[in-house]
Amino acid sequence: MPGSPYTDLERPPLSAARLRRALVAPYGPWSRLELRVETGSTNADVAEAARAGEPEGLVVVAERQTAGRGRRGRVWQSPPRAGIATSVLLRPGEAAPEQGWSPAPPAGYGWLPLLAGVALVEAVTRLAELDATLKWPNDLLVGGAKCAGILAEGVPGPRLGDPPAVVLGIGLNVTLRADELPEHPTGLAATSLQLAGAAATDRDPLLRALLRSVADWYARWRSADGDAVASGLRDAYLAVCGTIGRQVRALLPDGTELTGTATAIDSDGQLILATATGERPLAAADLLHLR
Repeated sequence: MPGSPYTDLERPPLSAARLRRALVAPYGPWSRLELRVETGSTNADVAEAARAGEPEGLVVVAERQTAGRGRRGRVWQSPPRAGIATSVLLRPGEAAPEQGWSPAPPAGYGWLPLLAGVALVEAVTRLAELDATLKWPNDLLVGGAKCAGILAEGVPGPRLGDPPAVVLGIGLNVTLRADELPEHPTGLAATSLQLAGAAATDRDPLLRALLRSVADWYARWRSADGDAVASGLRDAYLAVCGTIGRQVRALLPDGTELTGTATAIDSDGQLILATATGERPLAAADLLHLR
């Protein structure tokens, strides 16, 4: 029937009830899950909740985003039910006595989008059975094409002096067809799990695996007081990062460019770039892998 979410059998709707049973406490690691048929941006929704004082653990999932955002304000859009669009609320600066967690130092927050990237690779590798890598900081590549992106945003606390919250947004192309793929302004081709030959494209188990992996790595990172090395996060990231050892061109936030070899990820999550004038640590940049 017109308007039914079941008109495209390759893209069945998600079930909020099933997701909550699997993921929300006391059965899962998250505190609250909201599934929306359509929204402007899941990151914007979670950021609004964070400003209103929502506790850590909120998950917002959208079947369709009309104003999804990527890095540098780029648009991230997908047909209804063709991908995963989700954002989660983390409050790493708050103690969690029941978990034995002390506040994590703000200097380590830069690892959170990289943490989400590791979780995304784990979910895609395990369920879709595809070889996936990360282009620093957190673009998921399958067959050299972009299949997913991650956007992390800081949100001021509801009261003066409160530590900021962090919103992690993840967009994964699952069943997009070739004529539905977004264009990427840096020239990187896009793909979807289906186009890449995934063994599974059911969004429900993919989303569950992704959110459980994010929660697992976040717990490890918090238990290590936000130390990416002690928690094993840095090693896990290096194991799936396809940027290290590559010649790259980096577009910096101020509009300038650097070319060099990506040699390492430091303890703060910065990329170390060996250039003709010496090593440069990069906290943020758009990268193009060069042949």
